[in-house]
Order: sequence, then C-alpha cells, then structure tokens
Amino acid sequence: METCNWYADGKWLEPAGGEYFDSDNPYTGKAWARIARCDEKDANIAVQAAYRAFHEGPWGRMTPAERGLMLRRSGDAVARHADRLAEVETRDNGKRRVDIRPGLTSWLIDSFYYYAGMADKFEGAVIPTGRDNILNFTRPEPFGVVAAITAWNSPLLIAIWKLAPALAAGNTVVLKPSEFASASTLELMRALEDADLPSGVVNVLTGFGTEVGAPLVEHPLVRKVSFTGSVAGGTRVAALAAAGVKSVTMELGGKSPQLVFDDARLDDTVHGVCGGIFPPAGQSCIAGSRLLLQAGIHDAFVARLVEVASRARLGDPNADDTDIGPIANRAHFDRVLGFIERARADGATLACGGNAVDPDDSGGWFIEPTIFTDVDPESELARAEVFGPVLAVMRFDDEADAVRLANATDYGLAAGIWTEDHRRALELANRIEAGTVYLNNYFDACTQSPVGGYKQSGYGRELGWEGLRAYLQTKSVWLSTARRIDAPF
Repeated sequence: METCNWYADGKWLEPAGGEYFDSDNPYTGKAWARIARCDEKDANIAVQAAYRAFHEGPWGRMTPAERGLMLRRSGDAVARHADRLAEVETRDNGKRRVDIRPGLTSWLIDSFYYYAGMADKFEGAVIPTGRDNILNFTRPEPFGVVAAITAWNSPLLIAIWKLAPALAAGNTVVLKPSEFASASTLELMRALEDADLPSGVVNVLTGFGTEVGAPLVEHPLVRKVSFTGSVAGGTRVAALAAAGVKSVTMELGGKSPQLVFDDARLDDTVHGVCGGIFPPAGQSCIAGSRLLLQAGIHDAFVARLVEVASRARLGDPNADDTDIGPIANRAHFDRVLGFIERARADGATLACGGNAVDPDDSGGWFIEPTIFTDVDPESELARAEVFGPVLAVMRFDDEADAVRLANATDYGLAAGIWTEDHRRALELANRIEAGTVYLNNYFDACTQSPVGGYKQSGYGRELGWEGLRAYLQTKSVWLSTARRIDAPF
C-alpha cells in the first residue's frame, strides 16, 4: 500500500499528528493508499508557506510574462506525467481512463497554456474624472493566498481549473482535495515539481473538512476561497469565509434538465441524453439528470433510451471498452442506492436498471444505468441531486410547460435543449435559469468558456476571462498633478 504525504514550501511532509487514512480503489473496493491526515497545524504551515512565497519569495516580484512562462512549463510537465496522473486518478476515484488521459494532453494542459498567454494581458484603465490636474487609473492585483477546495468526482480537472487562473493572476495557492480522492492531486504536485515553481507557490493539504478544510478557510492570511462540491459543503465554507470577509467562488450541485421536443432527431438525441449522464456514472455536477419529454414522443423515446442504456458495458475503468465505471466511494454508493429505493417507494416506474452489480467480480461499487418514468415533479427524485447514474423522466405539453418544469428546481448549473427549431432553441435558452445551456449537444466544455451556476448551484465563474477575473481585485489610484493644494478651511 502506498503512503502519500502532503506538500508545502517545496517539501513533502508527514502530518503533524502522525495519522493517515485509507483511500479505496472503487473498482476493487479495497484500500490501495494511505493519505496524510492533516490538521490545523499543517494548515498553518501551508498557508504561511504560500504567504511567504507571495510577499517575500520570487513569485511576487515576477513580471506577468515571467509567470506566464512558469505556467507554460507547468503545462509541459503535466503532459509529460499524463500516463501516471491518469493511472492514479482512475485507481483513486474510478474515473474512466479514456475520460482522463486524453484531456491531460489536450484541453487540461491547454488550461495552463491559455492562462499562460493571459498572464500579461489583463489591464487597468484610465478613468475620465472630469477634474483638472487629477489622474485616476485602475490596476488589477492578486488577492495573495488562495484556498482552493476540490471535489472527488474529477480531482485533476477541478484542481487545474482553479490553479491555472489563480497563478496567472499572481496568487499563491493551497489546494485541499476531497478526502475521498486525494492521491491524484498529490501526483499533480509531483508533476508540477518538474516545472520548478518557486517553493510555496503551490501547496497541497490532505485530510477531512472539519480537521483541515475549516482551519484553511478560516486562516487570516487566506484572502480568496474557491470551492467545488455539494451545496451543504459550500454553505459551510461560505459561512466560514464570510466571517473573515473573504472573496468566494462557489461551484456547487446541479439537477440539470434536458428538454426534448417532438421535432428532435430521435437517435441523436437519445445518444446525447445518455451521454449527458451515464458515462461518468452520473457523477458530474452538470449531469443531465432530469429528462423532460414532450408528451407525444414520450413512449417511443423512452423505449429507445432504455434499449441504448441497457447495452452499456460496466467494468474496469482502465479498459478502453468500458462505458460506465464504478461509483467513486462506498458512502456515495450506498447513498445512490438509497435514492433508488425511495423512488420505487414513491411510485415512480423503474424502466431500466436500478441494481447494484459487480460485472467483473472485482468487489467494486457499480450501479446499473437507471431510468425512472412517471416521476412526480415534486418528488425527491425530481428535486434532489442524486449524483449517480439515475435519470428522472417527466412529460411536458408545450414550451411554457417545459420551461416551468425546467426551472422548478433550486439548482441552475446547466440545461440541454433538443429541437430542430433553432428559433425555439435560442428563445428557450434565454428563459432557462442555468449558467450553461446546451443546444442539441451536452457536456461540451473548453478552457475559453466560463462555467458556473445560478441559484443554489453557486456564484462566480471558472474558466475563460471571467475565471481569471475571479482571482483579481481592482485598485483605484488617484494622482494629483496640481502645483498646490487649496486649504480645506
């Protein structure tokens, strides 16, 4: 079993309390690594290292162009370590290797390259004050120490989404991965050592939320918090940050609708709907977990959907022909099964799946792709984020009914609209309360496009120019060129 220490100030460190916790392989259900169980003392060491790197080390004195070169080298380092990074993430959280490896040599390293190019592109402005002998200009500046807290479903992706813009803006970072999937973030840190970043610029704390996450957020030297996770976790983090009047970006849960109209192309839409939830086993914040079908096509669409979903191959996430991998941890596996049982008890019709399976006799945590029809829009299944391979199907009559159902949720992260009527698609995109709306596609993303939610799905944006702005604050500078200042009284 591997032992994984934590990282601060350019060094691998044992936890102050001397304790470790097990990380399980979701494919086998067995522990494969021991992760450092950090505490408040460790959090202070990490934050102090980041603070020194910002205020005393070379990072704070670098020009934006020099930071850009560092980010470029970071992207190169991640590309060189892509195989090992993919291997560790698949083993640690069950994510399919085919979902991880290509991104590590394409758009995830492009995040470093994109923000490397932006590092010397953000500018201030000269403000027309209307006053003689006064020059007023603004300049964007970094916050300083950023606490970046990531989720267990896509640890590498989320860490890089936060890390690249935060560094491009000139901040230093303390990364805190989920206790359910910490190993790949530590492996990312090993890769970044190859980029020769100055000590303390990036630090990785591991452990549990109450023991190390809370002290990290509360630390007086942390000035910006970026959190990805559940609404419950985000609420706690936001409250702790508010007590210190800290800037916060939140990317939280979702219950995203996919609206299918009777003019949509049947097979393409079925494949798009399936691809919008099942390949990551539903473990994505933007998963299209509510399917809203126009009444006239409901039965035919469900029949075709069940046919396609039923032939999905569950199995080894390292295998190229695996369609759906395991649930990432045992606690969540039990939670998803609980949702399924309660949906049955609530009267929803099980059209497909619904069972825990072990396709390779590996001991892993697998759940079949599951489809419920006749779902009450007010039921738990229609309103709560399951975060598993469970699709809730509901009917609608017309556009107004579809929009009403789509917006009848506390969440607003994403939505999909499937129709051949482009007028309708664009008009409804304006009426859906979501941060991302897909028209005749689902799950697309790129570094240049912002991601974030409405309502309880969070606030602030990641990626794109807005993702960089989230890690900057604005200073207004006033210069008097007057030869004398009039007496005030």
